[in-house]
Amino acid sequence: MLSRLPVNHTRELVELGQALWLDNIDRSMLDDGTLARYIHDFHISGLTSNPGIFEKAIIEGDAYDEAIRGSDEAAAEAVYLQLALQDLQRAAKLFAPVHRASHGADGWVSLEVSPLLADDTAGTIASVAQLHRRAGRHNFFIKIPGTPAGARAIEESLFAGIPINVTLLFSREQYRVAAEAWMLGIERRIKAGLDPRVDSVASLFVSRWDVAVNDRISASLRNRLGIAVARRTYRAYRDLLETPRVQALLRHGVRPQRLLFASTGSKDPGASETLYVDALAAPMTINTLPDKTLRAFAEHGKVASMLAHDGGDADRILAEFTYAHIDLEALARKLQRDGVDAFTKSWRALLSGIDAKRTHMPQVRAS
Repeated sequence: MLSRLPVNHTRELVELGQALWLDNIDRSMLDDGTLARYIHDFHISGLTSNPGIFEKAIIEGDAYDEAIRGSDEAAAEAVYLQLALQDLQRAAKLFAPVHRASHGADGWVSLEVSPLLADDTAGTIASVAQLHRRAGRHNFFIKIPGTPAGARAIEESLFAGIPINVTLLFSREQYRVAAEAWMLGIERRIKAGLDPRVDSVASLFVSRWDVAVNDRISASLRNRLGIAVARRTYRAYRDLLETPRVQALLRHGVRPQRLLFASTGSKDPGASETLYVDALAAPMTINTLPDKTLRAFAEHGKVASMLAHDGGDADRILAEFTYAHIDLEALARKLQRDGVDAFTKSWRALLSGIDAKRTHMPQVRAS
């Protein structure tokens, strides 16, 4: 059970204009009221999911066992999607008041398309459309990886009127590709006389940069790369919002594609649990936090200052990594591919785990 904290620093982030979303979901937090308390006590206004999150929830726990037992001969992927959709539809209902109160800016949940389709544009487009129809909620994002093949799928899905969370972005350049896909999709809707108000977020992963380089750099640079990349990307985001192209979209009532900071839980035991949340307090953005990071920030987070529009010292820090022989562009591509591979591994483990559970579960016979 959660206890109410005497000091709750999450309000500080919300008051400066940053939305806080939960980077987790499982059936038990829906059943025992934990998610509802996060919304009420910690100002959580949305959540994201991915194959790794559902692998942990479904395979490691027992909250889904009864549903899996009753799934008969359905394919494991169909079982998983049914379970995930049920959870996220329940979460979407909890967030519906937030969605209404924010006029659609917040209160979103996200379901990821199969990572097996990361390099399949046509397959992604078809799957996104199917998942969107099945979700049946106004506050439901479908997540598409921001891979080269994903860019066209993002554009086409937005043109089709489907809200999209672009995931697995690791650099300013990858963000710009996602933003271009968003603009093209919305511009096509305007040209076709369709309602251009289709929401999107672009999710930049932060902590994985530091995991990738911390054992190759000096102590003075440790845990500084992810924040510098995020700050440089934030500058590109704020600059894009001021361009004539985006301003033209805003005049049509379009809500800008918001930048979302993902993977903001610290992976270094020697670093602060709230390292990335403290450093990336920025208006007009979203931060997705795992449960542990959310609770830690609520208790002892520190918002020293807002992230500067110009990215602050990002260029100088990134130059130091280049001098240390870190190829940032090559590493961004590798991190994106590694992210796809990690989600693919989780996806396959999830499906095989569902099959294994069905094989070993005792069947309950009707009396």
